[in-house]
Amino acid sequence: MLIVLPPSETQARPARGRGLDLARLSFPELTEARVRVLDGMVATSARPDAMRRLEAPAGAAAEVARNVEVRTAPAVAAARLYQGVLYDAFDPATLEAAALRRAGRRVVIVSSLLGAVRLGDRVPAHRLPICAQLDGLEEAPGLEAYWRARLGPVLTAAAGAGVVVDLRSSSYAPLWRPGPELADRWVVLRVPGSPHGAKATRGRVARLLCAEPTAPGDAPALAAVVGAAFDVDLRPPDRDRRPWVLEVN
Repeated sequence: MLIVLPPSETQARPARGRGLDLARLSFPELTEARVRVLDGMVATSARPDAMRRLEAPAGAAAEVARNVEVRTAPAVAAARLYQGVLYDAFDPATLEAAALRRAGRRVVIVSSLLGAVRLGDRVPAHRLPICAQLDGLEEAPGLEAYWRARLGPVLTAAAGAGVVVDLRSSSYAPLWRPGPELADRWVVLRVPGSPHGAKATRGRVARLLCAEPTAPGDAPALAAVVGAAFDVDLRPPDRDRRPWVLEVN
């Protein structure tokens, strides 16, 4: 099972610790692409028009300025870095040991900075929306297109033969759309109601699935697991190469 999460702009800011080590990250085949994005973010963040290029609000000026030091800034495990509603509900730090090991294997976070990371990967705090326009990536119309061209083989291999549980927000969904070889095992979670409530439910579902000892092998099995804790409605794909939809209340 592959559980795909979005990142969060709400992040921890550790005061000390070792910096980013690209050689120790999961998915080393993304290293070259990561270097280009890191270089581009640092260069762009030092520009006078950095706030506009990064489409950052005025209140994020200090975070954008700190982007310049991202290579030497303290890095922490992604499980600790990302905060906010979804990650507060997921709360991997309080998982039992076996569930935390499963989370390390099952969860992948799609990242605007590093493409894709696992919970144990050490990542520095950064301010980089997926809509940013970075120096050095002019051939790609934005980060979304840049990563979309590179993440397909990586995440398809990570999925293996298991079900893909897609808990991403709409902003990060375009970075990877599973191909036809995964279409019958691709399940997108939909949560009616407020965005705040939807994020919390996605976090609770991620936690539930990491606590499950046996990974569900297909969409109906996934619905059965989630349905033990939530009201669910599983809908089959409406056409070829489209995902199953699991509505959760």
